[in-house]
Amino acid sequence: MKVIIIGGGIGGLAAALMLHDCGIEAQVFERSEEIRELGVGINTLPHAIRELANIGLLDALDKVAIRTHELIYQNRQGQTIWQELRGTDAGLDMPQFSIHRGRLQGVLRDAVIERLGPDAIRTGHTCTGIGRNDNSATATFLTINEEELDIAGDAVIACDGIHSVVRRHFYPAQGDPKWNGIMLWRGACLWDPFLTGRSMVIAGGMDAKLVLYPIANDDRPDGKVLMNWAVAAKMGDGSTPMPRREDWNREGVMSELLPFVENTFSLDVLDPLALIRETGTFYEYPMCDRDPVEQWTFDRVTLLGDAAHPMYPVGSNGASQAILDARCLADRLAECGGDAAAALLAYQAERLPATSEIVKQNRGGGPERVIDLVNQRAPDGFDQLQDVASQQELEAVVRGYQKTAGFDKASVNR
Repeated sequence: MKVIIIGGGIGGLAAALMLHDCGIEAQVFERSEEIRELGVGINTLPHAIRELANIGLLDALDKVAIRTHELIYQNRQGQTIWQELRGTDAGLDMPQFSIHRGRLQGVLRDAVIERLGPDAIRTGHTCTGIGRNDNSATATFLTINEEELDIAGDAVIACDGIHSVVRRHFYPAQGDPKWNGIMLWRGACLWDPFLTGRSMVIAGGMDAKLVLYPIANDDRPDGKVLMNWAVAAKMGDGSTPMPRREDWNREGVMSELLPFVENTFSLDVLDPLALIRETGTFYEYPMCDRDPVEQWTFDRVTLLGDAAHPMYPVGSNGASQAILDARCLADRLAECGGDAAAALLAYQAERLPATSEIVKQNRGGGPERVIDLVNQRAPDGFDQLQDVASQQELEAVVRGYQKTAGFDKASVNR
């Protein structure tokens, strides 16, 4: 069996490794001329790390990431709403990693090249179309030399992101991704560690939230760590047109960001205004997703990761769910007895309902809804948290989301 993978991001590279682990040949086709370690910080959750550990990548990840010790939700005044241990510190069998997205992608890329060979990743190949019949599926690519190639396999897996060419082929009327009116600015800067040095803080209110966590500790002589930050600010109600695709992932403009930070956050852990001002290049992204669809699989072609279920970056689930997709897909293909189409349907049956529910919950704030709940009731802060929201109410939000997304203790330590 041979599988064609469109897209060399986290989902596509993870799929290649999982398929190889099952003895299935895979080849990745990426539109960029090289797979570079781009981006800023993300978190990968224990259930996804378990799958990467099972294929021998835990040591490599430990070298480039930080094991998240705790997560703290606060209001914009710096008062704690929720605090909990994470990963192995919470008694789970696997860690949560705070990591530079590019470093995670680099670990996966290097493993693909080492295990599948240097020709397993073909860069400079832009997918322009899909073909399928009863016995195979074909992806058409345009190379950087403007040569058109048809590559056939037993299955084609589209891991080409929220702007997926393959998804648009099957859903030509889907339109643009849905923007909820929130803009994200994200960056990273060398900074002094705070609290445990492995802590993650999410603070704010209804109109602006701030995310802080370290993503690398390279044992610098000055003790500084690479501190990731993100600001999410409400700029509209979602009814205005989404920023042009060409403006996605563009360099942020300090004068546009600062009004959402100045006189907004009063935190003890660090001065966010100073951190942001010290950052060099940072980026902005509109917070977008797409409505869940009823079908990912079309004969021998299927969707994976953001091509299948793009979701708001809430609850640290984007990359994690793509890795879980990859594991499920590989397992179903390995046990299908040669019937790739049936395997892809089984993969869809398992993963589509689960991820659709996460997409919907993320639209409501996911676990961060505890911040919005408290802010709505006490926008100027509180004397006693229990007078604003009970522990049981807050726990229902956070634990309920963990169970839905599959990284509660019972699911991880299975």
